[in-house]
Amino acid sequence: MSLDTFIQEIEERKTKKIDLLDTTLSEKIARIQHTKESTLKEMQQHYTDEANTKSQKEAARIIEATRLKAKKILFDAINASMDSTFNTIREELKKYSRKPDYKITLENMVKYAKKKLGSQDIVIHCRNDDTMILKEMNITPGSSIQTIGGILAENKSETMELDLTFEELLRTHEDKIQNFLLERLMK
Repeated sequence: MSLDTFIQEIEERKTKKIDLLDTTLSEKIARIQHTKESTLKEMQQHYTDEANTKSQKEAARIIEATRLKAKKILFDAINASMDSTFNTIREELKKYSRKPDYKITLENMVKYAKKKLGSQDIVIHCRNDDTMILKEMNITPGSSIQTIGGILAENKSETMELDLTFEELLRTHEDKIQNFLLERLMK
């Protein structure tokens, strides 16, 4: 009986040990499963947050790029409009230089040049079409210049010059004209 009892005790210990190992294994499996699930949830949340952040950054980048593109289109349109307007102004100045009122403007330019250059004795350069007007004013014209209209005046010693050609007047007042036109465009 003692051998049977001993074997039975061994079997019982073995069964208890196996049950204990099964319980420990089940607990470890449950802990690992819980850790796995919580790690998966954390990773999912992390990558979801990261994807949202990257998505928001990309959306912001796309929106900003679109805004910049829209501004560029607007500025290109404004520049094209400005170029067109300046071309129209040049054409109107060409038309004006063929009208009778232009003679008065030319006379006023000569008076202004004499005053600014501080001398009655100045050389006036003008278009070929304007030489007759200057001769009528008892002014001997200097060399001919290529211009829409206006004059280029200099003193006899050629140390001072005053450019009153329409092109130069347009160029020097371009910023004022553009600001004026921009104000009109924005209304």
